[in-house]
Amino acid sequence: MTKKLFGILIAASALIFSSCNKEYLDTNPTDAYPSEAVFSNMSGAWAAINGIHRSLYIQYDNQDQGGQGSIMINNDMLGDDLVMTAAGNGWFNAQYQWMTHRTVTATFLKYTYYFYYKIIANANMIITNIDNVDGDPAEKNIVKGQAEAYRAWAYWNLVQMYGKRFDATSNNTQLGVPLVLTNIITPTPRVTVAEVYTQINKDIDSAVVHLEGYTDNASHITGAVAKGIKARVALTQQDWATAAQYAAEARAGKRLMANDQYLQGFNDYGNVEWMWGSHQISEQTTYFYSFFAYMSANFNSSNIRTNPKAINNVLYERMSATDIRRQVWSPTGTGVPVPSGGIRAPYMNKKFLVASSSSIGDVPYMRVAEMYLIEAEAKARLNDNGGAADALFELMSNRDPNYTRSTATGAALLEEIMTNRRIELWGEGFRFYDLKRLNQPLDRTGTNHSNTFTNGLMQVPAGDIRWEFLIPQDEINANGTIIQNDL
Repeated sequence: MTKKLFGILIAASALIFSSCNKEYLDTNPTDAYPSEAVFSNMSGAWAAINGIHRSLYIQYDNQDQGGQGSIMINNDMLGDDLVMTAAGNGWFNAQYQWMTHRTVTATFLKYTYYFYYKIIANANMIITNIDNVDGDPAEKNIVKGQAEAYRAWAYWNLVQMYGKRFDATSNNTQLGVPLVLTNIITPTPRVTVAEVYTQINKDIDSAVVHLEGYTDNASHITGAVAKGIKARVALTQQDWATAAQYAAEARAGKRLMANDQYLQGFNDYGNVEWMWGSHQISEQTTYFYSFFAYMSANFNSSNIRTNPKAINNVLYERMSATDIRRQVWSPTGTGVPVPSGGIRAPYMNKKFLVASSSSIGDVPYMRVAEMYLIEAEAKARLNDNGGAADALFELMSNRDPNYTRSTATGAALLEEIMTNRRIELWGEGFRFYDLKRLNQPLDRTGTNHSNTFTNGLMQVPAGDIRWEFLIPQDEINANGTIIQNDL
């Protein structure tokens, strides 16, 4: 990281330490703590960690920069399961066409880099200072554990975007991202992918210990969420045994939502299945920056009215007639609560609905369903067909009353699991990461993707240089130690 960019992050740090209270950001953040005063007591420490939570859904510079929700949209725009039905008002078109992440001057590219490093900078401050705060050691561990989990999660996102994929069969000496663990302002070179994952695992392992037994509302990183992040990391590293173990531990004692809840719009972090998500109150609306201003069916934005988002039609037709998930898309475009003047399109979604007339809605970051899918996939890759089928059955018997436990084995069972992962997690920001970690190609051909709206970008081979985000030009200009990815 450069001195120039890090200086921007430090300036932002004073703003992120908002004076919101511990009660899951129930108040509208207003004043900011100066960084030197944050750690004078536990109240300030909690304000610091709550500031990181809040940063996941605040407005940044452009309308496609609304926090983690915008990055989730981008990651699915780069996949094959989210379909643009029209050019709309232009937002996210370049991402869909695989142009933005390969354009060094693109504002969204810089925003993504900045967004995660800002989280890291603030997590660094907490990790560095929390031990010296006068307070209950158990409470300090909770704050520290959340900061460690955030740093691990931020680096896990960054390295998947800006580095080559992790390959468990190699030494992973390919370049990752700069590893900044203290808030120094000196140019920092990129380290290897292996080194980034070593630090990710060190942080998340420590977080799991510090957060053991910690439960709270879904806007905070609990002990279960830390284990869920550990499961995600292990899945990305093809460490199947660890992925299966931590996914099972993360979901222990938790429930899947009832089928009627599946149709209620994926906008309430109080849903029994949600493990982690943003919680947005009316005073914190982000208007046209919101995830729901682009992904919902019913918010009255020009993007929603002119470009409703759809599911890959081939994927949709793989669902059985009794699968509740079929009902969150409409093959004909009918039965969807579109805003006044809004167009309809085949296979359009009604999975995401705004909670009110504004763009307010909670954004899901982790759900119990994902943990079942991680466990099923990992066990299938370990040739534990029975264990994989059992985990998949737990999920699918909830979603489809007529589902019977799979008798498939090997590749057929794995295909069934991965198909259901694609359906279940549609629109929640996983598809680009899944294609990349599995070294699979992008293939939009033979589906309802349009050559016009994709600008002809229908296929990208596995291993192509375009699977790596470019380093923002501002970073290259300011940091002589940074090596750019292949152009």
